[in-house]
Amino acid sequence: MCGVFGVYLNEEETLDFPKAATFAYFGIYALQHRGQESAGICSYYEDDIKRVANKGLVLEAISKEELKNLKGKVAISHVRYSTTGGDSAQNIQPIVRESKRFGKVAVVHNGNLTNYNFLRRLLVANEVELKCSSDTEVFLGLLDVVEKDASISAHMLDEELIPYLVSVLKLVEGAYSILMIINGKLIAARDPLGFRPLLMGRRQDAIVFASETCAFDIIEADYWREIKPGEITIVDENGIRTYFFAKSPKPKKCIFEHVYFARPDSFIFSEYSYNVRKKMGMELAKEDDIFPDIVIPVPDSGMPAAIGYSQYKNIPYEMGLVRNHYIGRTFIAPTQDIRNLSVLMKLNPNKGIIKDKSIVVIDDSIVRGTTSKRIVNLLKEAGAKEVHMRIASPPVIGPCYYGIDTPTKEELMASHMSVEDIRRFIGADSLKYLSLEGLMRSVQEPDSFCDACFTDNYPVELKL
Repeated sequence: MCGVFGVYLNEEETLDFPKAATFAYFGIYALQHRGQESAGICSYYEDDIKRVANKGLVLEAISKEELKNLKGKVAISHVRYSTTGGDSAQNIQPIVRESKRFGKVAVVHNGNLTNYNFLRRLLVANEVELKCSSDTEVFLGLLDVVEKDASISAHMLDEELIPYLVSVLKLVEGAYSILMIINGKLIAARDPLGFRPLLMGRRQDAIVFASETCAFDIIEADYWREIKPGEITIVDENGIRTYFFAKSPKPKKCIFEHVYFARPDSFIFSEYSYNVRKKMGMELAKEDDIFPDIVIPVPDSGMPAAIGYSQYKNIPYEMGLVRNHYIGRTFIAPTQDIRNLSVLMKLNPNKGIIKDKSIVVIDDSIVRGTTSKRIVNLLKEAGAKEVHMRIASPPVIGPCYYGIDTPTKEELMASHMSVEDIRRFIGADSLKYLSLEGLMRSVQEPDSFCDACFTDNYPVELKL
C-alpha cells in the first residue's frame, strides 16, 4: 500500500519558495499512514525533473534544504509500503527515467500489477533497460515500446501523448492509481476497476490529486471529485482535459481501504471511512450475544468500530490500551521480526481500567495474528478477568494481488485455521468476526467492492 500526491499550480512559481514541492511534501506527510518505508518528491522545471527520495518517514527522508531545490509548478510525491519489488533503495518512488519519445518522465503508483512478469519480459525483449525491480517502472518503459492507440480521439494538445498512454494502460493489468509528469503536464490515471482510491481537489492557486482527502485538508484544498475507473485526467497551463480508456464492467474498490488502510477522516469511495468503520462495529454488535463490562479498541484503526459496538450495546467504551504513536503500523512493517518488536513497543495496557473486568476488544482485522496474540496476553497479564476478541471484518482467507503485502496463504491464519483454532492460538476467551453480510451492510453500493481477501473471488487473474 502506498500514498500518492500531485499538484499543478495555476500561477507562476516563486523561485525563492518551492510552493508546489512544499504542497507535495505536506500531502504525503498527511498520507504517512499508507507507507513508512520511504518517501520521495519530484518537480518539473525548465524541461527537467528534479527528484529527492530516501528511506524513512517523510520528516526523515526529505530535508528542508533538499525541498528548496525542487522548483517548478508541477510536483508529485509518494510514500511507500512495498509489494512488488521489495523495499530496496532503487525502488523508492517517484521513478524518473529518460524516455526516447517524451524526454524525462516521472511516475508515482499505488497498487500492484498482476501481469508484471509478462510486462517485464516484454520490455526486456524490446531492449528496454529496467533499473528497478518494482512494477512501477514499467509504466514509463512501455511508453517507448507501444504503438499509438488509434481508437482514442485526443485533444490537439494531447495528440502526441494520449494515444501512447492509452496503449500502455490497456496493456497493464491489476490495480493502479498513478500520477505522472510528462512534458510539464500532470497526469492522473486509475485502473478500469478502480481498486485504489484517487481523488481530485482544488485550491484557488492549484489543482491537486491524492490517495485520500486528508491530504487535501492539510493544504486547505477542497475535495472536488473522484478520478473514475478507467479515466485519464491531464492538467497543464491550458486547463483540464479528461479521457476514458476503458469501460468498467463494474468497479471493484478495495474494501480493505475502509477496513484498515484509509485514515478515518478521509472521504474515499463516496463516504467517510470513519462512518463505515463505526457501522461495522454496530453490525458486529448486532451479531454478538455477549455483554462485557467494558469495550476497548485496539488503537487506532479499531477505534471507530469500538465506538459503534459500544453505542449499539450501551456498554462503556474505555481506552484500555494506550498506543505509542511514534511506532509505525505493525501490519505494514516489512518483516515478521519487525512486526513482533513493533507490537511490544506500540501498545501498553491501562491497568486501572482493565483490572478484574470482562473485556471485549475490538480490532479491525486479524491478518497474521501478530498483534492479537500479544494484546490478549498483555491484557491478561494486566489483570483482565476475561478477554473476548471481536473483529470488525470477516476472516482474511485470500492473499491480495492488488497492492497489499499478503503474498501467500500461509501467512493468513484464517486460510488454514478454524475460528476456534485461532482463538486458542491468540489465547482469547472467545473470538468472533463480523460476517461478510454485515460488512457489506456497512458500505454504500456493496456490489462495487472487491472482497477477494474474504472470499477468494478475484476480479483480475494473477499472471505469471
